[in-house]
Amino acid sequence: MIRYVIKRILWLIPIIIVVTFIMYFLLDLAPGTVVDQMRTGNMTEEEIQQLYKEYDLDKSVFYRYGKYMLNLVQGDLGTSQITQTSVWKEFSSRFINTFVLSISGMIIGCLIALPLGIFASKRAGTLWDTLTTGFTLIGMSMPNFWVGMLLIIVFAYKIPIFKANGSGGLAGGLAGFILPAITTSFTMMATVARQVRSSMLENIRADYLRTARAKGVPERDVINRHALKNAWIPVITTIGTTLTMSMAGSAVIETVFSWPGIGKLVVDAVSRRDVTLASGCIVLTTILYVVLLLIVDLLYAAVDPRIKAQYVSGAKKKKKTAQPAKGVGI
Repeated sequence: MIRYVIKRILWLIPIIIVVTFIMYFLLDLAPGTVVDQMRTGNMTEEEIQQLYKEYDLDKSVFYRYGKYMLNLVQGDLGTSQITQTSVWKEFSSRFINTFVLSISGMIIGCLIALPLGIFASKRAGTLWDTLTTGFTLIGMSMPNFWVGMLLIIVFAYKIPIFKANGSGGLAGGLAGFILPAITTSFTMMATVARQVRSSMLENIRADYLRTARAKGVPERDVINRHALKNAWIPVITTIGTTLTMSMAGSAVIETVFSWPGIGKLVVDAVSRRDVTLASGCIVLTTILYVVLLLIVDLLYAAVDPRIKAQYVSGAKKKKKTAQPAKGVGI
């Protein structure tokens, strides 16, 4: 298993190289530069050219990219070209907002999705199952930004219960946190509920469950302790993937609610052509994405002993193959 973890971590190197190069290339093609955000009407042409030279904008994108990667290899993410603040400081100050928002969305979504998926699977083929499936299909189809704006219109303007603007982040209190959390949970709820229903249907009519019922095991234990336990692998995959995408790609929700998270930070950096800040945030987000997916993979072994046995047996086979045969001289 250690070999597998090391292999996944090493895959970060080519991923980061590709992601950062694409970012640099696309921002270089986009109209405007960071100098456009700094120039004023009082600046002379010489001062403007000096800014271009200071940020290496008079050189090719390959030169700027190579210089950035050289600093990155040394652990230097650079400083924001606009605020002159460390990229790590900017990222870490926003990370807690994105983390809490994503985790809250996952908890709310799972609390609704798990019972809903089990309910639909137990009533497969009935009207209740059709209604549940239709609800999850609608939830998966609706874009997050549309759900967010709908919630703002209803619960911030028509019925002013919550705030529409969450620019204060966690410090702004629950009034500005509830709507972004519900919006984040909506896709999670629909996706997980659909996966729970599908996984439960594969197990709920299995022979070992019939045997358990025949032995007099209560239906609640049959569902929760046997069927659900064997359906966890694809459900964990769905939860982990959706949570990872929420943490790494929450820019839309954070922009709609002005939530001061990582996604909003990247959007602002790109709009201001702050290449250093945008690239640094994307590098850190990529690392976070890969680490979270790795944790999901390792959770498989904790949930399913068969997967853990594969890791162990694979390691033993490699170790046995590497050992020389007994009695063979050198």
